[in-house]
Amino acid sequence: MTPFITAGAGFLLAVLWFDLMHDVQVLKKPGPELPEGVLASIAGYYRRVTRDARPMNRLVAVAMLATLAAIVTEIARDETPGWVAWTSLALAAVPILLASTRTVPNAVRLGGRDDSSETQSRLARSICHDHLGCLASIAALLVVQLASGR
Repeated sequence: MTPFITAGAGFLLAVLWFDLMHDVQVLKKPGPELPEGVLASIAGYYRRVTRDARPMNRLVAVAMLATLAAIVTEIARDETPGWVAWTSLALAAVPILLASTRTVPNAVRLGGRDDSSETQSRLARSICHDHLGCLASIAALLVVQLASGR
């Protein structure tokens, strides 16, 4: 199952990289509100990838579910040492749960641009911080899987 898990993790890492290319704009701007140009850039990106890209935006959710399914299969088949499989599950499940419950809903909301500038700025910062944590977790998943040598 390692090839399927690493392929899924690699795909998710690439998606996070693309998201972070837009998100990092918030790191350079202190204060409660981001400049309009930064908000427009980030919100426009999230509008395109969450609303305008249907049905292709569903591919990310499919990759998340497939990666989790491959890890669960790895556990069920007892293919790797227990610590590898269970650590992999935690490293994948936490960011996937975060994405599905907070990050994606925030991105959809930000893409709509219906909130005040202050709220949009808060959403953009939250999305960036979520993505940085997810990047670390998915990268660690990839390292654990590749280091297991299977």
